[in-house]
Amino acid sequence: MKYASLVVGRPGLAALIKHELIVTLTQARPGALGLALRRLVYPWLLGSCGRNVVFGQNVVLRHPHKIQIGSNVVVDDNCLLDAKGESNRGIRIGDGVFVGRNTILSCKNGDIELADGTNIGFNCEVFSASRVTVGPSSLIAAYSYIIGGDHDFSDPSAPVLVQARKSAGVTIGAGVWLGAGVKILDGVAIGDHAIVGAGAVVRPLCGSKRELCTRCWWPHNGLGAPRARPPERSGDLGAPRAKAKGVRGGEAPRI
Repeated sequence: MKYASLVVGRPGLAALIKHELIVTLTQARPGALGLALRRLVYPWLLGSCGRNVVFGQNVVLRHPHKIQIGSNVVVDDNCLLDAKGESNRGIRIGDGVFVGRNTILSCKNGDIELADGTNIGFNCEVFSASRVTVGPSSLIAAYSYIIGGDHDFSDPSAPVLVQARKSAGVTIGAGVWLGAGVKILDGVAIGDHAIVGAGAVVRPLCGSKRELCTRCWWPHNGLGAPRARPPERSGDLGAPRAKAKGVRGGEAPRI
């Protein structure tokens, strides 16, 4: 059955019935009763689930047996956790993670890992067609997109939709702050404690180099990317530094 393959991810009528009963009875139920029921029965669908995990109203699980959640986690209302794939490990969510409402974690035969203490704002999307990792205590503000996959558009005579897909993955280090509306494209690696300004688009260059847009501050990354100085104080995020230096003496970040 196509529905079972897409949503449940396990063969057999018993797995389908179990999934449908839990979803029908608890997924949309409002109020404290709904929270209590989902806390009790959603773990029955998951690969593993720690203590004190809160599932908001209308949280949707796909291929839930490939979703592992730590303790003290909050998954807010209307989130989608989609671990589908034929050979992937799925979604791993560490302890103390917060996933804001309307956020999508979506695998297309890829893996997503959110380390301990990660905080994801509302209306975000994390997509993986290979591997996307977010380091511990990282903050991802609202409306941000982390896109671990891309379309091949090398054939101009064919629609993009019929061409192959590709994925190099995305790595985000520990303690990173992505401002609101940031877009991290496939193939990017961000070092520990980097700050990416609101609305920035970070994409890879050819080969192993990385592009740094003018509103991004990377205190250190060790990845051969241009480096800009961190802001002098937390209120400096409104404008880029005037004299950011590249890796090779005096080179300004490319835009």
